[in-house]
Amino acid sequence: MAVLRLFAQAREAAGTGRDLVDGATVDEVLSEARARYGPGFAALLGSCRVWLNGEQAAGADPVRADDEVAVMPPVSGGAA
Repeated sequence: MAVLRLFAQAREAAGTGRDLVDGATVDEVLSEARARYGPGFAALLGSCRVWLNGEQAAGADPVRADDEVAVMPPVSGGAA
């Protein structure tokens, strides 16, 4: 199982920052996460960047046991 790490709004939408998720590809891991965490998480996922072991990921990238898939929403803020 992959380690799924969720940051900022993705963590809030899922209710957790870390989980174990089964899937042979990045797309399969994210599909399982959508099913597990519901429509709020699924809606947010479209604007997020996804990383596999610290490298930007594509959906077809293979995922092995103990790989880390990280979901990072866009960063906002700054000085006003």
